[in-house]
Amino acid sequence: MTILTGGTGGAKFIRGMMDVVSPTDLTIIGNTGDDCQVWGLHISPDLDTVMYQLAGLLDEERGWGVRNDTFTCLAMMGFYGEPMWFKLGDRDLATHLKRTRLLQSGWSLADVTAMLCQSLGISARLLPMSNDRVETRLHTPHGVLSFQEYFVRERWRPEVTGIEFVGSDRAQPAPGVVDALRHADGVIIAPSNPITSIGPMLSISGIRQALQETPAPVVAISPLIGGHAVSGPAARLLASQGYEPSPRGIARFYSGLIDWLLIDEKDAALADEIARQGIRVALAPLLMRDREASRALAQAALACCQQTV
Repeated sequence: MTILTGGTGGAKFIRGMMDVVSPTDLTIIGNTGDDCQVWGLHISPDLDTVMYQLAGLLDEERGWGVRNDTFTCLAMMGFYGEPMWFKLGDRDLATHLKRTRLLQSGWSLADVTAMLCQSLGISARLLPMSNDRVETRLHTPHGVLSFQEYFVRERWRPEVTGIEFVGSDRAQPAPGVVDALRHADGVIIAPSNPITSIGPMLSISGIRQALQETPAPVVAISPLIGGHAVSGPAARLLASQGYEPSPRGIARFYSGLIDWLLIDEKDAALADEIARQGIRVALAPLLMRDREASRALAQAALACCQQTV
């Protein structure tokens, strides 16, 4: 199974997948459009969230970082006048220090990610979408923001008038990404923000083409329930880009790329209309309150992959 993911919704879904599919049968492609520099360190938030989830280290209450981490370094950096809005824990810092040092010595992001996962005893395969830099930038009435500036520092309050993925026109899929899409038994797009978590991947032509051409069933999971995002700005960003913030808009965004759309039971009235667009629809509770709910959603997605008629 190959999973495209980014953000906390994707990490919760992967938590459930780990209970129903052997980790050795999972390839996870992570968004790197959110990557940023903090204190001179290369941070890969979406890759790290997935990596910590796979390793059993994720602070699931926060949805990011290492469980039971401390923030002593952050406090000291504040004394020195350094920005503190991007909260890096002490144990989390070790990941970024190691990644930055290896990148500066010539390692690729994919090779660094594989080494980190191996060190943490992870048997699933985690791939960045690309070794090349692709940066999500959001245009607002007050200027252009990186994703982390918009999402963390500004708490996704500014109106978004445009989004660009800088560098995507030159970026190539990381080694293994295209093969993972073309040769999977099933491809699942996690319930991540379509615009800023999955969008950067789809902006890379090699990934979009592989998704279009794969013979595997492709299942997308809606991140919206009743027109509202479970968390984060998915609904607002969909609307800002001209998509209805509903499963209808999700279906339109993924048109031509997916075979199935998994939507919440509360949105059942939209199923027939989406099906008329040539996308098969399945219903399931999408709210992942706990591990059992995540497991049930993973099983629902797998059931779609296994249906051939």
